[in-house]
Amino acid sequence: MRPLTVCPSTLAPGFSTFCPLARRLLFDGKTVSHIFPGISPADPDHKNVQNTAQHIGRISLSGVQPKFSAVVGEDLRLRYTRENERGHFILKPQPSSYHIINREFCAANENLTMQLASQVYRIETAANGLCFYENEEAAYITRRFDIHSGGKYMQEDFASLMGLTKSNGGADYKYSRASYEDCADVIRRHVKAYRIDLLRFFRLVLFNFISLNDDAHLKNFSLINNGNEYRLTPAYDLINTSLHLVNHRIFALDKGLFKEGMQFSDVRQVCRKDFEEFGRRTGLNDKTVQRELDFFAAIHSEAEQIISRSYLSEELKEQYRNSLDYRRKMLTF
Repeated sequence: MRPLTVCPSTLAPGFSTFCPLARRLLFDGKTVSHIFPGISPADPDHKNVQNTAQHIGRISLSGVQPKFSAVVGEDLRLRYTRENERGHFILKPQPSSYHIINREFCAANENLTMQLASQVYRIETAANGLCFYENEEAAYITRRFDIHSGGKYMQEDFASLMGLTKSNGGADYKYSRASYEDCADVIRRHVKAYRIDLLRFFRLVLFNFISLNDDAHLKNFSLINNGNEYRLTPAYDLINTSLHLVNHRIFALDKGLFKEGMQFSDVRQVCRKDFEEFGRRTGLNDKTVQRELDFFAAIHSEAEQIISRSYLSEELKEQYRNSLDYRRKMLTF
């Protein structure tokens, strides 16, 4: 394994493993190794993995992205959960589908996008980072925020809260049956302090737009009850999909921002006034909307620094910079 020079979570320079902040956010301060024992399931020799990991429980397979449940073992190394063992982390190895381009950098992309969201754009996110198999392949890891020492918090995604399933909404129900305006209505109905979460939601929609995350579907937004009331969960599954999909979209939801849908065939038809109207429909005052649009349209030097230190290839770093710059400029006109 080649030595690291950047924290594989926060992307802070000068660290050969997880930095103290990353250890606190991900592992409650424990000194956990960034090496995940074994080789990746995507490795050509992955039969060895299958033979030695028959006890592993896959928790879902959304599209082409495999997800596994993981814990920190007694030796302070990450490992897959065993049968009937509750995981504290979700692990995403490299996708194996040939439809995904640059798939060896999916993990680095998601880590970078999540760090930009939290460090630069002040969006609350799930704790996350990268770990590396013994064949040096990276996997994305995120801490489950619905798990606590006494059990599990109640959490429901927006598809469930809207009563949408594959049986009543079709195969693409999480994309085709609602708009982001409908999502704002869900928050208004279920969250007591809805004004706070409507602003959080508005900011997340803006971030998904400028970071080219066109997979922000209904199951990638959730409410969690970690006390006596529901609130919007920390952001999760944020990724610049343009780095991996040939035909990426503007918005994940077919209707876009508004209940009546949006007429667009080209991204250049989406501009600041669309988000101004979306903010108004969300219930935010004009001063707040303009402030947030100015913030997301601005150049942030910290973003460039974090992109430069990420685990993307140099070519993909440049593609990421250009796409982010193009989208933020769209919020100026």
